[in-house]
Formats: sequence, structure tokens, C-alpha cells
Amino acid sequence: MTAARAGTSSAPVSIRDREVLRRLGARVAEVAALPIQAERADLWHRLNRLERVRPPVWINEICWEELGDELKLETEDERCHPYETRLRRTLYQWDHLPADMVVEGWLACPLVVHDSGFGIEGKAVVPDHEFGARDYLPTMRSERDIERIRLPEVVVDREATAREQEWLEGIFAGVLPVVVEGPRGFWFAPWDVLIQYWGIQELMVDMVDRPELVELGIARMVDVHLSRLEQYEAQGALALNNNSVRVGSGGLGFSDELPQPDFDGARVRPMDLWGTATAQIFSGVSPAMHERFALRHELRWLERFGLNCYGCCEPLHRKVEMLSQIPRLRRLSMSPWVDVEAAAEAVGNRYVFSHKPNPAVLAAESWSREPAAEALRAVLDRTQGCVVEVILKDISTVRREPRRLWEWAQVAREVVEEYA
Repeated sequence: MTAARAGTSSAPVSIRDREVLRRLGARVAEVAALPIQAERADLWHRLNRLERVRPPVWINEICWEELGDELKLETEDERCHPYETRLRRTLYQWDHLPADMVVEGWLACPLVVHDSGFGIEGKAVVPDHEFGARDYLPTMRSERDIERIRLPEVVVDREATAREQEWLEGIFAGVLPVVVEGPRGFWFAPWDVLIQYWGIQELMVDMVDRPELVELGIARMVDVHLSRLEQYEAQGALALNNNSVRVGSGGLGFSDELPQPDFDGARVRPMDLWGTATAQIFSGVSPAMHERFALRHELRWLERFGLNCYGCCEPLHRKVEMLSQIPRLRRLSMSPWVDVEAAAEAVGNRYVFSHKPNPAVLAAESWSREPAAEALRAVLDRTQGCVVEVILKDISTVRREPRRLWEWAQVAREVVEEYA
């Protein structure tokens, strides 16, 4: 894993490319300076304190390739493309589907990190669509196979990072500050990785027939993730995520409980961060087996962090009590497949109820605002004793009708105002 292009050339970009980026950066700076950004940040702060506020709404994991010419890149230099893409997407979302997004007033320069990986590769049939399903051929069938999972070697490249920062500052000087940032938290889903080598059917059978082997496999995956985390921390590469970054599969991380009171202002530790974990492949697994083959091992990761999130697409309404043993748990993902009434009773106001509307409403042959509104009201009616956020994600298609997404954002904001 490399967080930026390690070999970035310091050669200047063309006048035209520079003007394109500066124009976009100036607009982002203008938007970031609006008073509403502080108002929205305060809403997320209050939600993350478990205050029962008007449910904030946020949209991510968007099918950008379907949203039209506003996102078309104008720069010619490929070095510019990641930054132009980021700026254009920010502005597009602000203009058309802002919901409760918060726009930052700086440009992040990713820390350049060289990561050797875990030493294993899956045998996959790759789909011809970004959101298509991959078919993996099981390759992990024995203890010897598990031993192939190796500890990663992580090296932060400060010189390459400095070159990237200098190059960006030459473009955005006087328009948008450039801030070097390492990872603002990690997506920790060891079973999402391991299942690619193990096989889904094979795992379900092995949890009964060969439970010791399954535990050996997940323990090794946690080992390698912890090794990576510790190397990032030792090299001073972590960045705070108590800001406008997504935490877990939920909303924004604004919190006055992070970093810890003894934070020195320089070296970020995992305890200064939001952490997360998920075991999506365990959707149909009992709470007892979920605890044995996932949570018991995930706790070794989650205990490192100051606040925690759990879950993504797996329905967790029958597993809330099991998950309550997670230290400093603050947010639980409530996917489109939960029993909302059971989930609301189990969660109460102990954690943020991270409601995930079903994005399939945007993919139907015909689009209508009212079904989307009624679906959201049905959930909010049943969760009035909870601390709720509304996170629309996993948007595979809008049938190349961007207005569907724009209108969903409008509808959602109108509906949550009814429950303010």
C-alpha cells in the first residue's frame, strides 16, 4: 500500500493545469469558510456525544462515473488527476447532494508509505464493472497455508512526501493550505480479506468441522493488522480522525472526546482515534459463533482505540448485547437488513444508531420521491428513543440519472427535519 506516488516529479505543471486546480481550490476554500460548516460540525459533535439531535444525513460510496460532465477532468498532467478528482467530487456533492457534509478548508497531501503487504494473493475472476461481484477460488485449506500470511513491513518515505508537498504548494499557494496527512484511521475487516482465500462455503463448514483452524486463521490476520498499526504509530504516521472523515461505515468523526487529554499535539496514538471493525461475512452466523470466530479476536484491535464503531452491511439487531463488550463502543451500523424495531429496542440511546437506507431505491426502473420519504419515516418512527444518523452508501447505480441522488438528498433532509 502506498498512500501517494513515491516518485512524484518536482517538475512544474503547465499554466493551464495550474489554473484549473487553483480555480477549483479557490472554490473549495470559499465553501469551507461558510458559517454553515461550523454549524454542521457542531451537529456531528453533539450526535457523537450521544445527544438526541436532529438525525444528520450523509452520502458516500457514490457511483461517480454516472453523474455527468461536471466531474470530467480538465488537467492533462496525470499527477494532477487525483487532486482534481477530489476537488471536483467535493464541489459536486456540495452543489447537488450536500446533506450534512462538512467541507474542509485545506488540501490533504497523503503521506507516502511503502507497505509490503501480507504476502498472499487471491485467485479471483475479476468483473467488468466496478461494482460487479468477484469470484474467488479457495486457496487456504491448512495450517501451512495460514503460515503464508506474513507480517507487513511499513516504511514512511519522508523525502517523497516532502517532494509531493512542495509540488502541491507550488500549485495551491495563496489559495488552499496543503497539509501532510497520514491515515486518519483504518478500515479493519480481517474476514473481508481472509474470506477471499478461505471461501465462503468452506468457512461455514470449517467453523463446525475445523474450528481450531478457523481461529488460527483469524488470529493471524489480527496479528498482521496490529503489526501494521504499531509500525505506523512508531513512525509518527497516524493522523487524527475527530473531524470530517468518515468513521467506521457511519458518519463524520467530530468529537471533543478525542484525542485523549494527554495528547502531546504531535504524535497520534490509536487511543486518540476512532477505531472500527466489521465481519460482514458473518451475517447469517449465530451470536455465539460470531463472538468466537470474529469478535473475540477483533477485540484485540478495538481495545487500542479511544472510541469505536462496529459493523457495516451485516444485520446486527440480534447481536447488540454481544457487541456491548467492545470497549468505548459509540456507533453501531444498522444495515438495510436489520429488524428496525428489535434493533431500536436493543440499541436504545447507548450508541449511535447508524441507519443505512437501502440504496436499491435509486436503482429501480422508475424513481419517485415519496417511497424514499416513506421508507425513511418508517425507520425514524421506530427509533425515536435512539440517537440516529442516516448514512446512504453503497450506491452502485442511479441508472445514469443523477437527479435521483440529488432528490434523495433533498427528501432525506426534509424528513429528518420532521424529527428534529
